[in-house]
Amino acid sequence: MRTHNLAKTRAILTPAMQLALKDQSETFYAELDQEFGQFKGHVLISQHDFDEAWPTWEIHPKGDELVMLLSGDTELVLSVDGKEQTTRLSEPGDYVVVPRNTWHTARPYAPCTMLFVTPGEGTLNAEEPGAV
Repeated sequence: MRTHNLAKTRAILTPAMQLALKDQSETFYAELDQEFGQFKGHVLISQHDFDEAWPTWEIHPKGDELVMLLSGDTELVLSVDGKEQTTRLSEPGDYVVVPRNTWHTARPYAPCTMLFVTPGEGTLNAEEPGAV
């Protein structure tokens, strides 16, 4: 058994409920699709640090995403029927469940670290919700 750091080495939950590990890199997301069959049935467990608003919105068509605040203070923004709904995460351990097929982004109030449990297959990113 060995210790890993989620900020550097992501965990991928396979359809067989086993964990595969993959080091973060500049081409990480493209490699996921290549190495894990377009990420079909897989779940990515990752940690990210943010100190400014995300530059894009994202959507996950294959399942709900868990987003948990580990440190800092942020607002998670969902686009529902073309209207923004916001939820503030300000205490470590605060989390939200982003429903399947819901565009979302984040706007930090302070530098933050967040944990994501993401059904990655078919994930899309856009500058505005639905602009894909």
